[in-house]
Amino acid sequence: MSKLAIFDCDGTLVDSGGTIHRALRSTFDTHGLECPPRAVTKKVIGLSLDEAFAALVPDGNHPALSQTYKDAFFAMRSQGVVEEPLFEGIIDALDGFRADGWMLGVATGKSARGLAHCLAAHGITDRFVTLQTADNHPSKPHPSMVLAAIAEARSTAAETVFIGDTAWDMGSARAAACGAIGAGWGYHDESELRDSGAHLVALDPAELVALSKRWIGEQA
Repeated sequence: MSKLAIFDCDGTLVDSGGTIHRALRSTFDTHGLECPPRAVTKKVIGLSLDEAFAALVPDGNHPALSQTYKDAFFAMRSQGVVEEPLFEGIIDALDGFRADGWMLGVATGKSARGLAHCLAAHGITDRFVTLQTADNHPSKPHPSMVLAAIAEARSTAAETVFIGDTAWDMGSARAAACGAIGAGWGYHDESELRDSGAHLVALDPAELVALSKRWIGEQA
């Protein structure tokens, strides 16, 4: 078994946009800044924190903003108010990949701690053979996370797809020379995904296995 499907987390596996925006709003309030609307903040989901704040506040103190965000998110988790529900159909998609003989991985802008909490909350940690996070890699669209996942799973780029909902994910997949499968239910729309290099776009998780098999078959 060498076929590998790597998933982004926020916006692909889980719908965390509301929680992320609340943590951002708290961060902006702490620093006396006006928080952009959710339509703007959702566009930076998937970037590492410093890069996200650089996009939102070009002249801001990005490390300080990032730390405040981490503190706000941790406080929310401690209070039990973090909401990261799985998108409908994701469990069936994961089951479908496993039934078809695929290995699974995650490559995300989350921290390792945040990803561990998220996967454990849904009881899906053991489904993944490789977990790559912002703690050890440059931000997407750099391919580092994807390449590390391929290496750890002992797969190849030709037998790997990266499934994500943002332009950053598609850029990472393209730079790693693997399949770029857009998740059309997430935070960037279909046209953004295609413009950023998506080979194929799934509008529903139920389409993922078939589209991934299609891309792998075209490489054979």
